Amino acid sequence: MGNVQITLVLATFLCSLVAGFVFAFAVVVMPGIRNLTDGEFLRSFQVMDRVIQNNQPLFLFVWLGSALALILCAGLGVFELTGLDRLLLLTATILYLFLVQLPTIAINIPLNNKLQRLDVDTLNDHEREIARTEFEPRWNRWNTIRTIFACVSSGLLMTLLLRQ
Repeated sequence: MGNVQITLVLATFLCSLVAGFVFAFAVVVMPGIRNLTDGEFLRSFQVMDRVIQNNQPLFLFVWLGSALALILCAGLGVFELTGLDRLLLLTATILYLFLVQLPTIAINIPLNNKLQRLDVDTLNDHEREIARTEFEPRWNRWNTIRTIFACVSSGLLMTLLLRQ
């Protein structure tokens, strides 16, 4: 097994874990907390996000490792793969970096950080409603985009693995 195949297995595994994570948020977590009051919703999301923001090591390894492994794999694969195999790898990499990782950095994390700065207990009902309205629809929209493209990228990487 060569370097491209080793990094491909690692990238596929880690990207698939990320896809499962954002998928779980899209279909279980966010629908699960949707019916909470504004204050309960804000607090519950703060608590979940705080686990991640406190540098949970396994999560960080998976999330950051997925991007690094995929970049390394693409860098090696450009020189070793040809035709459809190269196209599958480059397409998966571009989709993953620009439609999973970039929206996370540019949209979801800033929304999470803004929410973390709120002291929900000191807000009145109207302020809680505004905070939730400014957060939930945009966060969910971009998480849906991340979910779709994380799954597509993982599927492309799995297809490439099967072709090796």
